[in-house]
Amino acid sequence: MQNEFEQAVAALRAGGVIAYATEAVFGLGCDPDNQAAVQLLLAIKQRPVEKGLILIAADLAQLEAYIDLAQLSDEQRARVLASWPGPFTWIMPAKAHTPDWLTGRFDTLAVRISAHPQVQALCRAFGKPLVSTSANLTGEEPARSVSQIGHELAGQLAHIQIGEVGGLCNPSEIKDARTGALIRPS
Repeated sequence: MQNEFEQAVAALRAGGVIAYATEAVFGLGCDPDNQAAVQLLLAIKQRPVEKGLILIAADLAQLEAYIDLAQLSDEQRARVLASWPGPFTWIMPAKAHTPDWLTGRFDTLAVRISAHPQVQALCRAFGKPLVSTSANLTGEEPARSVSQIGHELAGQLAHIQIGEVGGLCNPSEIKDARTGALIRPS
């Protein structure tokens, strides 16, 4: 019998959408390089593609294919890297080939290196970052436990990773890496 991580990774590799615990809420995730999987996630969440998405990773190496660190100054890079791993999402310049199903209408991409042990283990087992958006329909309260993932949502997921959210009360803070502007407070 497969363990939880093997089941989650198998679902991701098959193009499925999974739910998993993050620092504050349960997230919905999929393979960021699988356009059909991302479109399925957006349909489940009822989120427009133009808004763009967040990638969550175990380490910087997992994000380097998607973001252009060369567009940041040494000071900007240092500020971002000093906050990770942790509950800080940064809007970073996207590489030219980063697909618009991730960036939406922007030339940037929101990214985070999580300190949550299950997120780290899941990203390492999958071998790359995951799309990460809160486990809820757009405009509704995000799930903070497996039991709060609504039946309508749960019925559309390939796998729900059993786990506990971290101790944060609110989803991650989002800042612009170039300007330092606060986009979403924590």
